[in-house]
Amino acid sequence: MKAIGLMIFDFDGTLVNTGKDLVNSVNHTLGKLSLPVLPGEKIISFVGDGVQKLMERSLGSFYPEYFDEAMQIFDSYYTEHLLDETKVYPGVEEVLRSFHNKRKVILTNKLYSFTVAIADALKLTNYFDEIIGADSRPYHKPDRRLVDPLLDSYGVPSEQTVVVGDGINDVLLAKNAGLISCAFLNGLGSRGELLFLQPDFVCESLPEMMDFFC
Repeated sequence: MKAIGLMIFDFDGTLVNTGKDLVNSVNHTLGKLSLPVLPGEKIISFVGDGVQKLMERSLGSFYPEYFDEAMQIFDSYYTEHLLDETKVYPGVEEVLRSFHNKRKVILTNKLYSFTVAIADALKLTNYFDEIIGADSRPYHKPDRRLVDPLLDSYGVPSEQTVVVGDGINDVLLAKNAGLISCAFLNGLGSRGELLFLQPDFVCESLPEMMDFFC
């Protein structure tokens, strides 16, 4: 088992399954603009780089003409509906309780306000020392400048810090910063893309992490 002191968790697709609410909010936005809606799996493939990229990709050839209006519609709708279908993944709280003595941070490309609203409602916030959203810092994953201050702040060396996530940005962040990568293969991200990056650890469910780290 690998000794760790700091755990950096992704949010969407790792701790919580936000997929249905994101799909519904994007398609609501497209419908309000009288644009063609998209298959859910297509929208899910756009997740991971923040809401602006999600909307840009979803608009496709209608970007940037409709972008500003689309962002306003999405923001308003998602604010009201971000908990309609969103649930904590099985085993997440078991994992967080198991690692109660480790420093834990949520690091996401999701906006801070959305992240906190969901984490609060699903009673996850108190498990974490800090929540960092897309608008919390001038950098986004996989930029290593996001994590260097965390290592200093918590006094944990890179070789004892793990990044846990379902997206390629999580694995790339770990590799860019010399951290341990742990890929969750059953989130919103592409299993094939994750495995191609050869993360240090992979898990089908988060409780498997309890066999990897101590």
